[in-house]
Amino acid sequence: MSVLDDIKGGLIVSCQALEDEPLHSSFIMARMAEAAILGGAVGIRANSTQDICEIKKTVNLPVIGIIKTEYPDSHVYITPSMTEVDALVKCGCEIIAMDAANRKRPSGEPLAEFFARVREKYPDKLFMGDCSTVQEGMDAAAMGFDLIATTLCGYTDDSRNDITPNYEMMYALARNSGKPVIAEGNIWTPEQLRQVMRCGVHAAVVGSAITRPMLITKRFVSAIKGE
Repeated sequence: MSVLDDIKGGLIVSCQALEDEPLHSSFIMARMAEAAILGGAVGIRANSTQDICEIKKTVNLPVIGIIKTEYPDSHVYITPSMTEVDALVKCGCEIIAMDAANRKRPSGEPLAEFFARVREKYPDKLFMGDCSTVQEGMDAAAMGFDLIATTLCGYTDDSRNDITPNYEMMYALARNSGKPVIAEGNIWTPEQLRQVMRCGVHAAVVGSAITRPMLITKRFVSAIKGE
């Protein structure tokens, strides 16, 4: 519970860069995390055991860990299987996040069955369900996820047309799920972040607007072009 207390009411910064991005480097992600803590962040979200281990050498903040892996028989991308969960537990991240959207895991396994196996194996670990709809968040809470996140809103078939940040989703889950809600997804401005926090969420994650200069540059260039 001390981890949840540590992040309550604060900003978690997502420090990620995929292999096709210029900043893809565990060293650079650790420097990003250090900059985030100097700016007042209360936690870090990071992808891959390499990045997480390097970040934890550099900063003393709770880390929400994920591993992004593509499987040919599933659309689930964030911590899809027990292989990724085992690796994240081993590297010591305080919270493990996984896709909790309404779709099957690799090999056709339903989320409820997969998470039951995970919880049995790691009963004392904090797990966060990345969801795309209110119903998914409520279902994840009922399954026993410790935290519920709005990370996938706008990225699944069930939420493709939703406007993000989805304040209504954040408010509904914060009010009704009975679990700490982490707001995440397309929070680009301080004004949006203030509105997000007014929804009653436990904490918020901001990533692209802080740590992905290529995307930030594209937004400014699009403004010049009038897009």
